[in-house]
Amino acid sequence: MSKSGLPMARKTSPATKKKMSGGHGGGGGDPHHEDFQLKDTNPLLGEQWPKGAAGPARPVANAGGGLAGWLGVDKPSSTYDLVEQMFFLYVRVVKAKDLPPNPITGAAMDPYVEVRLGNYKGTTRHFERRPHPEWDQVFAFSKSRVQSNVLEVFLKDREMLGRDDYVGKVVFDLAEVPTRVPPDSPLAPQWYRLEERHHRGDVGAGGKVRGELMLAVWIGTQADEAFPEAWHSDAAVVRGEGVASVRSKAYVSPKLWYLRVNVIEAQDVQPQQQARGRAPEVFVKAMVGHQILKTSVVPAPTLNPRWNEDLVFVVAEPFEEQLVLSVEDRVSPGKDDLLGRVALPLTLFEKRLDHRPFVQSRWFDLEKFGVGGAIEGETRRELRFASRVHLRACLEGAYHVMDESTMYISDTRPTARQLWKPPVGVLEVGILGAAGLQPMKTRDGRGTTDAYCVAKYGQKWVRTRTMIGTFNPTWNEQYTWEVFDPCTVITIGVFDNCHLGTGNNGNGNGGGQPARDNRIGKIRIRLSTLETDRVYTHAYPLIALHKSGVKKMGELRLAVRFTCLSLINMLHLYTQPLLPRMHYLHPFTVTQLDALRYQAMGIVAARLGRAEPPLRREVVEYMLDVESHMWSMRRSKANFFRAVSLFSGAAAAARWFNDVCQWKNVATTALVHVLLLILIWYPELILPTVFLYMFLIGLWNYRRRPRHPPHMDTKMSWAEAAHPDELDEEFDTFPTSRQQDVVYMRYDRLRSVAGRIQTVVGDMATQGERLQSLLSWRDPRATCLFVIFCLLAAVVLYVTPFRVVALVAGLYVLRHPRFRSRLPAVPSNFFRRLPSRADSML
Repeated sequence: MSKSGLPMARKTSPATKKKMSGGHGGGGGDPHHEDFQLKDTNPLLGEQWPKGAAGPARPVANAGGGLAGWLGVDKPSSTYDLVEQMFFLYVRVVKAKDLPPNPITGAAMDPYVEVRLGNYKGTTRHFERRPHPEWDQVFAFSKSRVQSNVLEVFLKDREMLGRDDYVGKVVFDLAEVPTRVPPDSPLAPQWYRLEERHHRGDVGAGGKVRGELMLAVWIGTQADEAFPEAWHSDAAVVRGEGVASVRSKAYVSPKLWYLRVNVIEAQDVQPQQQARGRAPEVFVKAMVGHQILKTSVVPAPTLNPRWNEDLVFVVAEPFEEQLVLSVEDRVSPGKDDLLGRVALPLTLFEKRLDHRPFVQSRWFDLEKFGVGGAIEGETRRELRFASRVHLRACLEGAYHVMDESTMYISDTRPTARQLWKPPVGVLEVGILGAAGLQPMKTRDGRGTTDAYCVAKYGQKWVRTRTMIGTFNPTWNEQYTWEVFDPCTVITIGVFDNCHLGTGNNGNGNGGGQPARDNRIGKIRIRLSTLETDRVYTHAYPLIALHKSGVKKMGELRLAVRFTCLSLINMLHLYTQPLLPRMHYLHPFTVTQLDALRYQAMGIVAARLGRAEPPLRREVVEYMLDVESHMWSMRRSKANFFRAVSLFSGAAAAARWFNDVCQWKNVATTALVHVLLLILIWYPELILPTVFLYMFLIGLWNYRRRPRHPPHMDTKMSWAEAAHPDELDEEFDTFPTSRQQDVVYMRYDRLRSVAGRIQTVVGDMATQGERLQSLLSWRDPRATCLFVIFCLLAAVVLYVTPFRVVALVAGLYVLRHPRFRSRLPAVPSNFFRRLPSRADSML
């Protein structure tokens, strides 16, 4: 700790460095690539937690002794076992009474409390002219940074001008402070008489002043329920509104529903007077918040248009928006006349929990616009109930409203709680800390990072406290989630807090733009890759992609445990659809799902941004991969090579079979001949042999199974070999903000890539069309030959036993190379000569 009270960055001990340096692959790999690997760690998890007498702390006259009382206690076990122990001195300032008046003005004082431990100092809020103030604030001082044996609690009077007046204080010896660990009951606060300043060393001789403070002082851990809301000495430099942004918090995503509006028809729709004499082109526009959808235009000359179209929106509880329906007339491509409108509260609609269409349709009267003369000033409204619209609307509770990609989905439950099934497991994550973080901003002329961690699984979000000014933050916070499906993913991200209220956040935005929390990196863990009841302790590389290339931003140390509650139910889930039944009985189109997912992400980001402290939009969007649908040349290459790698096994098998056919290894070819004869003679052994082979391969691969969860792979992501211009294109805005010549160059490159894709797709279509032309008589001679061949083959296969045919075909395929020709086979020559529709392409 510095003399100014700023917490210093925690140094990593040599033993810890040695633990974190050990990887899975040993020391013989590429050092650059090894830097992105997952590393084993051996943190001291599940230590015994201290337990002491839970009596009140006693103020002392001669404070001394030391910190022996912090650890010299009995130690029972605790279930808070996925983090390392961190001890804190907690001070709860509850209230004061019988405070003396201001000696100068005679009025009631403006009291506040200052808690001081060494160079650390925390203050409560002050009240104006209140002799019996109540604060109920908790202060937490980290044991690892305590450099004093005495805790001092001062009561002061806030002065508008000059120095605040000192009223009295209470002094505690840390050796006398009790220890309390949950599930022990909270420590009851006690009243303490205030002492004068000059009686610090001899309280027993007198020195009491008027006034009492109600305090509770104890030693606890991060498992204490006061920990999340406490003022922490590690964040002593944070002021004002920034204090709330450094605390750990848990958030819950808003409950999302799909609102399905079936627009059936409208009745007695009258066009505007100036538009009469023409056939109205009527459509319905529906709006919920910022979501706008339209039906198709009915061009028929009728006053009772009919659509029978579904419009689907995403809405969240509590239902604050309204469904606004407007019937409009398409006068010209750039002009629509409003014919009528109705606003309906969302609480008006029923909630449907299955696929049965029991929702009754209803008629709603439209409020007319622009009737009775020209519109002057505000829109003149005249209520007429001749025009109305026919709707069937409901809130869909049997769907899962997706706010994240299905590739990284963390929750598959339907909206309605009545349809939830019991959990099959429990996920526990201990966020231990990070190491080697990069400076994300500048403060006081030097690089610094104020890191916090966010984890998202299902509807629950958690946020750790912010560690100020350190590149090796230590959180040691443990969180728990219920698991309803093991085939889901938890996402954990690390961010730099730029809302500390210190006056110089150094976020680098400039130009008066609002501060945005910087991304450091994130990881994903798929629960199905974890063994049950095993604790995984690893250091995950935080890999970020910048315009300059891929960069390691540090390491995140986690302890993860997945506990199974019902093995039978979990195994049964592998036979069930991933999403609720309604997604398959009444599915949405791909375009609808993308649009609805984007709207759901916006609603979640807006609602969590209104929490206190807010989980900001840039954090939510990064965790939900809101930009995953944008074009990226790097990502396209990565997906292409992923597809290529899928066929590597088939290609290797084809090469092996070709070597067998070429008699490269005589013994192997002879064994294949024997196997062929056995399978031909006993065809009932073919399927059992195949499944037995896969069973043996599975057993053989068990001893080489992955021992750790998967992590971000820079090579598979094509991040290490990406061209700088490709990365610049990936980080470009939409629409583009680059210069015209750069856009032209990228467009030409995209045309080149698309041309190659176009050629491959065309070749695939050509082969399929040639297959179709075998019996289409497009080439009469080829079709005639194929028909005659089919007749002869039918006769031969009818009179010849199947085993003989299979034996002859197998021996022909496996014939010796001296009986082979280097020219293509006859079937290949015949197939390549067949016509396709490529000749008809312009």
